[in-house]
Amino acid sequence: MTIQAPLNTAAAGRGPLVYRQKLMTRLTHWVWVICLFFLLLTGLQIFNAHPVLYIGHESGFEYDNAVLRIGAVNTPDGPQGRTVVFGQNLETTGVLGLSGSESAPQYRAFPSWATIPSFQDLATGRVVHFFFAWIFVGTLLIWLVASLINRHALRDLVMGRRDWRGLPRDIASHLRFRFNHGRSYSPLQKLSYGLVLFVLFPLIILTGLSMSPGMNAAWPWLIEIFGGRQTARTIHFAAMVGLTLFFVVHVAMVLLAGPINEMRSMITGWYRTSPGTERAEGDKP
Repeated sequence: MTIQAPLNTAAAGRGPLVYRQKLMTRLTHWVWVICLFFLLLTGLQIFNAHPVLYIGHESGFEYDNAVLRIGAVNTPDGPQGRTVVFGQNLETTGVLGLSGSESAPQYRAFPSWATIPSFQDLATGRVVHFFFAWIFVGTLLIWLVASLINRHALRDLVMGRRDWRGLPRDIASHLRFRFNHGRSYSPLQKLSYGLVLFVLFPLIILTGLSMSPGMNAAWPWLIEIFGGRQTARTIHFAAMVGLTLFFVVHVAMVLLAGPINEMRSMITGWYRTSPGTERAEGDKP
């Protein structure tokens, strides 16, 4: 049941405030923000130790199947950062492979400002990465149990027939920067949040576990699902890229849709709806 705050003269013409985000949803959201920040930057630190990604079993392909390689090469004009993606060479000097100044060049895949710690330290990066990884996993389990109990997952994240029918129109509205502030999520929000929570999150966790020698001994079938440790590492990296892109788009949508209203929703739970939205949603069959 929606809790609705009483209207006042200041809110006239803007739609009512509704209690949209439950406490557990808000808490887990901000814990994930912190965890993903440290997981991303320490993950890049770990990647720098061997900045190459492969597809296939190690024994079968003998590591000759790189799909991504970041490094530096010597050229007649001097050293250059070079990124190779599926055999395509890209010069990435100043961003990837080679960064810093001429007097103090950094020969590393990702520059110091993008890693934790900023200097090359694989051991510290792994310790911090694993610490926040387990917090991330525990928070996801807590969120899942709470969302099943309060029906947040089924009510707000699972796409129904009405959502699938309204998805093309909702995508078109977002492309025109037209946002409808309703009590429930729009079809595009349901689809994107559902993919993150039920696909990308489990995928990045399982591929992370499959790279652990301890988990390989306990669950040998897990590494086989992903086609070997190196392929699992590549999928893990791809899932990280997907989460990063989602984060960028998510922040952009928050800014475009009204940052004060969106942030209030994720801090206090109260959300300002568009005029007539509650009636329109309640009239749906």
